[in-house]
Amino acid sequence: MSFNTHDISRNACQLFGKQAHCGYDWWWHSLTAYDAETGEPRPFFIEFFLCNPAHGTDKPQFGQDPKRHGLQPSYLMVKAGAWCGEDRVQLHRFFGWKQTEVDWGVPFRIAAGDCRLSETETAGSISIPPEQAEAHPEWMCGSGEMSWNLKIDKQVAFNVGYGASEPMRRWQLFEMFWHAEGMKTAYEGEITFNGRRYWVHPENCYGYADKNWGKDFTTPWVWLSSCHLTSEITGRKLTNSVFDIGGGKPKVGPVALPRQLLSAFWYEGKAYEFNFSKFWTGCRTKFHCYETDTQMVWHVEQRTWLNRMVTDIKCDKSDMLLVNYEAPNGQKRHNRLWNGGNGHGTVCLYRCGKLIDRLRVENVGCEYGEYDTTLPYSRKQ
Repeated sequence: MSFNTHDISRNACQLFGKQAHCGYDWWWHSLTAYDAETGEPRPFFIEFFLCNPAHGTDKPQFGQDPKRHGLQPSYLMVKAGAWCGEDRVQLHRFFGWKQTEVDWGVPFRIAAGDCRLSETETAGSISIPPEQAEAHPEWMCGSGEMSWNLKIDKQVAFNVGYGASEPMRRWQLFEMFWHAEGMKTAYEGEITFNGRRYWVHPENCYGYADKNWGKDFTTPWVWLSSCHLTSEITGRKLTNSVFDIGGGKPKVGPVALPRQLLSAFWYEGKAYEFNFSKFWTGCRTKFHCYETDTQMVWHVEQRTWLNRMVTDIKCDKSDMLLVNYEAPNGQKRHNRLWNGGNGHGTVCLYRCGKLIDRLRVENVGCEYGEYDTTLPYSRKQ
């Protein structure tokens, strides 16, 4: 089965069984929009993050509340914001579970207030004055205003295979699951950010949509993806191509696997996959991610018996955010999780030792972080 196999059952809400008591489920969207007045591009992100429905009430409960620190969080968090620029920011709006409507079937749907998300559209708004952001550190965000109304067309999928299949989802064996229903997604609509209007066009939004769910997060945490690719050999822009890399150190139950990444490259209609769970392909991965004074840097090399992919990406810290999440157990151990939408670099793709193409990649969604090891860890159930 090709990884480009759509499966919207994996996009359904997964917070049942033990994950209802200690679990999260989120749907992530990122894209580039264009200033309605100047035409300047700017990358944006939108995420719907559900946590711990078994503890839900009519009000959101925060794990980082300084008055009741360490409680298990329970809420819908709508995260949205912009990268790049002096006003780059992440904004968080919270709803209690009793304020939130979730369609647990297929296709999924989430609605709370004027915020909504489905397979085919999303809309919403967040407005946080500076004084409120300062007064509520448990919100883990900055201040600003953003609203959006977007159509969603998920064109290329990264289906990781058996690792997120129905039996694995039912047994909840992995600590963190991943499915990219739209690693190449066309968005259309508009965004308003801090009083400025931005247009979103399907042909140049360089959009991405995926989801993660589970009981905890991975460390290290790696993500790289782009569908803005240009061949350095022919000079041709590739309009039917996208790559996606994600993972870190998977855990099956209490057992941590060696550092591993899952990767897929849809190259002009041909599939190249580097998936450690498909052991018969002989997949091997090496990666090195680090920060300098001004940049985040990723180097990833992956091989199978036949194929090889070498990815080198950089992103200026001035274009990025340190994004905030708290785990379902109430701990916040990712305190330096760099996240951006404006990475750039190269990807080299080989077949049987022969270079297929060397690609210049832009508008790269990128992420890297490791747990804060100075903090004690306790799993509160």
